[in-house]
Amino acid sequence: MVRIAAALILSLALAACQSEDAPVSRAEVMQNAGDNRIAKALFGAVPRPSSQSPAALGGYSQGCQAGAMELPETGPTWQAMRLSRNRNWAQPVTVDYIQNLSRFAATLPGWNGIYVGDLSQPRGGPMLTGHASHQTGLDADIWMLPATRMDLSRGERESLSSISMRRANGAFVNSDWTPQHEALIRAAASDPRTARIFVFPGAKVAMCNNATGDRAWLNKVRPWYGHHYHFHVRLNCPRGDATCVDQAPPPPGDGCAEAQEWVNNIISPPPPTPRDPSAAPVTPRGELTMARLPGQCLAVLNAD
Repeated sequence: MVRIAAALILSLALAACQSEDAPVSRAEVMQNAGDNRIAKALFGAVPRPSSQSPAALGGYSQGCQAGAMELPETGPTWQAMRLSRNRNWAQPVTVDYIQNLSRFAATLPGWNGIYVGDLSQPRGGPMLTGHASHQTGLDADIWMLPATRMDLSRGERESLSSISMRRANGAFVNSDWTPQHEALIRAAASDPRTARIFVFPGAKVAMCNNATGDRAWLNKVRPWYGHHYHFHVRLNCPRGDATCVDQAPPPPGDGCAEAQEWVNNIISPPPPTPRDPSAAPVTPRGELTMARLPGQCLAVLNAD
């Protein structure tokens, strides 16, 4: 039992893009004890949401979602991209958030809305490819490519690519970065439903340098690996959803010094830290099994 608990704690610490995630409690995780089926194979095969009341179950990188809502493929100010992935499902609060943000984007010069990348699978859970998070219907990727055409065909949504905003391996923004990108991310971060926004370090530093007036929104913008073709929005658990596990809030302050440190380390990488020969070897995280998801996720998987 001690070994199992230790493995669970280690797996949470190593998950990509969720270093600050709040862990699912041990009691919830152990509800499916003994079910060693690979969760991504099960959740990735379900084409439709469950006919349950909406709920985000567990944590962003160790959970699932009940009663998901589909973000319509096309709206007046948004386009869902990569439809073949069937990842345009989320909790109702997320769908509403995206639609609101898209309407703001349509007011920006050169933008008619937003192109929306991955949300979650119909029942959430771990994905067959890509993200370690996006499991509870509260994460959304917004493309950096300004959305000019709002009538893309399904084929165009598969072939069109976003554009990178980074220069010098993410230490700086490039010439495609505009005040409109900053305004869009500021609006996204200023929504009280937002927990975090992940973006490459150079973008955070650029926004820190340009921000005037109220800088409180910068606290939610967090530097993270990649995230130069899109920015990643993560919402707080919906009010009253007792099954959802929030992560700890960001540290106080605007986070600009931390972002600058990321940039400094990109420009002048510090020497590698020698490994302590007495340290215990790191156990690979391994695949998420049903036993490591909240117990309610089995009911979600089996629901109509």
